[in-house]
Amino acid sequence: MSDLLINWNVCGLNSRARQDTVRTLITSCQAEIVCLHETKMSSIPRGCILSLLISEFSYWMELPSTGASGGILVAWRHGLCPASATQVDNLSISIQFSPGSSQAWWLACVYGPQGDDHKILFLQELRDVQAACLEPWLVLGDFNLIISTEDKNNGPVNRAMMGRLH
Repeated sequence: MSDLLINWNVCGLNSRARQDTVRTLITSCQAEIVCLHETKMSSIPRGCILSLLISEFSYWMELPSTGASGGILVAWRHGLCPASATQVDNLSISIQFSPGSSQAWWLACVYGPQGDDHKILFLQELRDVQAACLEPWLVLGDFNLIISTEDKNNGPVNRAMMGRLH
Protein backbone atom coordinates (compact mmCIF):
# COMPACT_ATOMS: atom_id res chain seq x y z
CA MET A 1 0.00 0.00 0.00
CA SER A 2 1.37 3.43 -0.93
CA ASP A 3 0.81 6.61 1.03
CA LEU A 4 0.30 8.65 -2.10
CA LEU A 5 -2.58 11.08 -2.39
CA ILE A 6 -3.58 13.02 -5.52
CA ASN A 7 -4.98 16.51 -4.92
CA TRP A 8 -5.85 18.24 -8.21
CA ASN A 9 -7.98 21.16 -9.40
CA VAL A 10 -9.08 19.57 -12.66
CA CYS A 11 -10.87 22.71 -13.98
CA GLY A 12 -13.76 20.58 -15.21
CA LEU A 13 -14.37 16.87 -15.74
CA ASN A 14 -16.97 17.31 -18.46
CA SER A 15 -14.65 16.60 -21.40
CA ARG A 16 -13.56 13.14 -22.50
CA ALA A 17 -9.96 14.36 -22.93
CA ARG A 18 -9.82 15.60 -19.32
CA GLN A 19 -11.32 12.35 -18.04
CA ASP A 20 -8.68 10.38 -19.97
CA THR A 21 -5.90 12.55 -18.48
CA VAL A 22 -7.24 12.04 -14.96
CA ARG A 23 -7.53 8.27 -15.46
CA THR A 24 -3.96 8.09 -16.80
CA LEU A 25 -2.62 9.98 -13.79
CA ILE A 26 -4.55 7.84 -11.30
CA THR A 27 -3.30 4.68 -12.98
CA SER A 28 0.33 5.77 -13.19
CA CYS A 29 0.62 7.23 -9.66
CA GLN A 30 -1.01 4.31 -7.84
CA ALA A 31 -2.39 6.69 -5.23
CA GLU A 32 -4.49 5.49 -2.31
CA ILE A 33 -6.71 8.58 -2.27
CA VAL A 34 -7.78 10.91 -5.09
CA CYS A 35 -9.26 14.36 -4.43
CA LEU A 36 -10.46 16.19 -7.53
CA HIS A 37 -11.63 19.78 -7.17
CA GLU A 38 -13.64 22.04 -9.47
CA THR A 39 -15.28 19.18 -11.36
CA LYS A 40 -17.79 21.74 -12.71
CA MET A 41 -20.42 19.00 -12.83
CA SER A 42 -23.76 19.20 -11.02
CA SER A 43 -23.82 15.42 -11.05
CA ILE A 44 -21.12 12.98 -12.08
CA PRO A 45 -22.69 9.93 -13.71
CA ARG A 46 -21.72 6.61 -12.12
CA GLY A 47 -20.32 5.41 -15.46
CA CYS A 48 -18.04 8.44 -15.63
CA ILE A 49 -16.76 7.83 -12.09
CA LEU A 50 -16.15 4.14 -12.81
CA SER A 51 -14.25 4.98 -16.00
CA LEU A 52 -12.07 7.53 -14.16
CA LEU A 53 -11.13 5.20 -11.34
CA ILE A 54 -9.30 1.93 -11.66
CA SER A 55 -10.98 -1.13 -10.19
CA GLU A 56 -9.19 -0.87 -6.83
CA PHE A 57 -11.21 2.26 -5.97
CA SER A 58 -14.33 0.92 -4.30
CA TYR A 59 -15.32 4.05 -2.40
CA TRP A 60 -16.09 7.59 -3.48
CA MET A 61 -18.09 10.65 -2.50
CA GLU A 62 -19.02 13.69 -4.52
CA LEU A 63 -20.13 17.23 -3.86
CA PRO A 64 -21.96 18.62 -6.91
CA SER A 65 -20.93 21.92 -8.42
CA THR A 66 -23.07 25.02 -8.12
CA GLY A 67 -23.63 26.04 -11.71
CA ALA A 68 -20.35 25.98 -13.59
CA SER A 69 -18.24 26.43 -10.46
CA GLY A 70 -16.95 24.06 -7.80
CA GLY A 71 -17.64 20.39 -7.33
CA ILE A 72 -15.50 17.80 -5.53
CA LEU A 73 -14.89 14.09 -6.10
CA VAL A 74 -13.01 12.08 -3.46
CA ALA A 75 -12.19 8.41 -4.03
CA TRP A 76 -10.13 5.87 -2.12
CA ARG A 77 -8.95 2.33 -2.65
CA HIS A 78 -10.73 -0.53 -0.93
CA GLY A 79 -7.39 -1.57 0.63
CA LEU A 80 -7.33 1.62 2.71
CA CYS A 81 -10.56 0.91 4.63
CA PRO A 82 -14.17 2.00 4.44
CA ALA A 83 -15.00 5.40 5.87
CA SER A 84 -16.01 5.23 9.51
CA ALA A 85 -17.76 8.63 9.29
CA THR A 86 -18.49 11.15 6.55
CA GLN A 87 -19.76 14.69 6.35
CA VAL A 88 -20.74 16.65 3.23
CA ASP A 89 -21.08 20.38 3.72
CA ASN A 90 -21.62 23.26 1.29
CA LEU A 91 -17.98 23.50 0.20
CA SER A 92 -16.27 20.43 1.62
CA ILE A 93 -16.31 16.68 2.01
CA SER A 94 -14.89 15.21 5.23
CA ILE A 95 -14.08 11.54 5.68
CA GLN A 96 -12.88 9.74 8.79
CA PHE A 97 -10.60 6.76 8.21
CA SER A 98 -9.98 4.21 10.97
CA PRO A 99 -7.49 1.77 9.43
CA GLY A 100 -7.30 -1.32 11.65
CA SER A 101 -5.02 -0.82 14.62
CA SER A 102 -3.73 2.54 13.32
CA GLN A 103 -4.74 5.99 14.52
CA ALA A 104 -8.05 7.22 13.11
CA TRP A 105 -7.76 10.43 11.07
CA TRP A 106 -9.89 12.84 9.05
CA LEU A 107 -9.50 14.05 5.47
CA ALA A 108 -11.33 17.21 4.40
CA CYS A 109 -11.36 18.14 0.71
CA VAL A 110 -12.47 21.69 -0.01
CA TYR A 111 -13.24 24.03 -2.87
CA GLY A 112 -13.42 27.65 -1.72
CA PRO A 113 -15.72 30.25 -3.29
CA GLN A 114 -14.69 33.40 -5.15
CA GLY A 115 -16.67 36.20 -3.44
CA ASP A 116 -15.52 37.68 -0.13
CA ASP A 117 -18.91 37.19 1.59
CA HIS A 118 -18.90 33.53 0.60
CA LYS A 119 -15.26 33.17 1.69
CA ILE A 120 -16.20 34.25 5.22
CA LEU A 121 -18.89 31.55 5.31
CA PHE A 122 -16.41 29.04 3.87
CA LEU A 123 -13.87 29.78 6.60
CA GLN A 124 -16.59 29.33 9.23
CA GLU A 125 -17.50 25.99 7.65
CA LEU A 126 -13.85 24.93 7.96
CA ARG A 127 -13.81 25.94 11.63
CA ASP A 128 -16.96 23.89 12.23
CA VAL A 129 -15.48 20.87 10.45
CA GLN A 130 -12.27 21.18 12.44
CA ALA A 131 -14.22 21.31 15.71
CA ALA A 132 -15.99 18.05 14.79
CA CYS A 133 -12.74 16.24 13.90
CA LEU A 134 -11.21 15.08 17.17
CA GLU A 135 -8.51 12.95 15.54
CA PRO A 136 -5.67 14.23 13.31
CA TRP A 137 -7.07 16.24 10.41
CA LEU A 138 -5.72 16.79 6.89
CA VAL A 139 -7.43 19.55 4.92
CA LEU A 140 -6.59 20.12 1.28
CA GLY A 141 -8.02 21.49 -1.90
CA ASP A 142 -8.42 24.78 -3.69
CA PHE A 143 -9.14 27.41 -1.06
CA ASN A 144 -9.30 30.35 -3.51
CA LEU A 145 -7.52 32.35 -0.80
CA ILE A 146 -4.04 33.76 -0.47
CA ILE A 147 -1.95 33.79 2.69
CA SER A 148 0.73 36.27 1.65
CA THR A 149 1.07 39.17 -0.79
CA GLU A 150 3.64 37.14 -2.77
CA ASP A 151 0.85 34.73 -3.73
CA LYS A 152 -1.05 37.48 -5.57
CA ASN A 153 0.13 38.34 -9.07
CA ASN A 154 -2.54 40.85 -10.12
CA GLY A 155 -5.16 43.14 -8.67
CA PRO A 156 -5.52 44.48 -5.13
CA VAL A 157 -4.68 42.41 -2.06
CA ASN A 158 -7.43 41.95 0.53
CA ARG A 159 -5.37 41.95 3.73
CA ALA A 160 -8.46 41.59 5.93
CA MET A 161 -9.35 38.33 4.16
CA MET A 162 -5.74 37.15 4.44
CA GLY A 163 -5.95 37.71 8.19
CA ARG A 164 -9.10 35.60 8.47
CA LEU A 165 -7.25 32.55 7.15
CA HIS A 166 -4.66 32.50 9.94
